Amino acid sequence: MTDDRPTPHQTPHPTASPYLTEAAFRSLHAELRRQAPTGAEHRHGALAHLTPERVVAAAAEVRLGRTVSLAAPIETQPGPDDPQPAVYRLTAPTGPETGTPGVHFALDRFAMNVHGDAHTHLDALCHVVFDGELHGGVPESRLAAGGARRITLDLVRDGIVGPGVLLDVPRLRGVPWLEPGDFVTVEELTAAEEAQGVRIGPGDLLLVRVGHRRRRRETGAWDAAHSRAGLHPACMRLLAERQVAVLGSDGNNDTAPSPVADVPFPVHVLALHALGMHLLDYLDLDELAHACAELGRWRFLCTVAPLRLPGATGSPVNPIAVL
Repeated sequence: MTDDRPTPHQTPHPTASPYLTEAAFRSLHAELRRQAPTGAEHRHGALAHLTPERVVAAAAEVRLGRTVSLAAPIETQPGPDDPQPAVYRLTAPTGPETGTPGVHFALDRFAMNVHGDAHTHLDALCHVVFDGELHGGVPESRLAAGGARRITLDLVRDGIVGPGVLLDVPRLRGVPWLEPGDFVTVEELTAAEEAQGVRIGPGDLLLVRVGHRRRRRETGAWDAAHSRAGLHPACMRLLAERQVAVLGSDGNNDTAPSPVADVPFPVHVLALHALGMHLLDYLDLDELAHACAELGRWRFLCTVAPLRLPGATGSPVNPIAVL
């Protein structure tokens, strides 16, 4: 059996302070905003980098036809990171119908907060408001008025299919997971590329594992809204340079507490608002990490199919990696 335990490889954080002033963050935001795809032919945000040719090339990467779900089960019981879980109710059969002759149907109903901290979901480009604007300079007021339709979930109604790449940061560090409050640096992303023999590039769906799901399973849920591992905002410069199409993580991509003074969720702001890059939050990447380690291959075809929810700010999803 292949040993897929983490390979010890310590990558220390830079000696400079990891914290950014609000002014430094705004400068980075303006820089990335200038790099975002623009013009009528690039209305899909960073998905403009995911060309049909790159989708075809990603399909050619499939070797085994093995599929791996990257979603966590939707939970219906409250917990420290899920105070408002999904509400599930079996609506039929009713009591009088149970056990009676003839045909009747089992029916049920779900209601949920799309952007919770426990279940897997896709953030639409309209999810983040910064300084009164949505991505592309769309006024926040147009969202309620139905005038921001081109950057709502409707933008990805045909799904997202393309080349997936997994970078496993706990494996790089030789630890089971990153502790809440820790962050992934640019240096660690490039070190993980080298260690895994892979390089992220144009059109990729980049998935960064921080070990959130494993820690949750082994130590129990915690208040992830206030303490979690994620990417340092400076990582977004590398993703912009490499023309990454989608970013996902088994956390919510952002570190908490925020390393930026007075700006919560800086990665969300830089990805969704500045770059027009869709985010996948709270994936479950553990099984995929084991499979990739076993195969010695960290690229795969990845499919993401959001629900058809007109005008929505996001959707629960069950992304699938095809190896």
